Amino acid sequence: MFEMTVASTAEYLKDLWPDELADVRFEIAGMPMTLGADPAVDRWRVLAGERRVILYRLPIERLSRLHRYDDLHKRMMVESCVFRAVAELLGKDPWDLAPERFRHL
Repeated sequence: MFEMTVASTAEYLKDLWPDELADVRFEIAGMPMTLGADPAVDRWRVLAGERRVILYRLPIERLSRLHRYDDLHKRMMVESCVFRAVAELLGKDPWDLAPERFRHL
């Protein structure tokens, strides 16, 4: 489920931002290669110069605090991480990436 959610969210964002994300590669790794002095574990890493976004599966799946632990909320957490990583890459707020998606009529 993790890989499918990352892929579908990345494709959704590439459709919305085709010029900005055309050559960006999305990758999945288990854990960050190194841990810094900060006690928090990274959920993703953005390598802007290499046009890469790496999402770390284990921290996202195991260290995220969900108020309800079911498939929907797990998927929403993964989507949220992809949105936040892409927002970091583009220098935007995550809510600005797909404003129509969150607009309620």
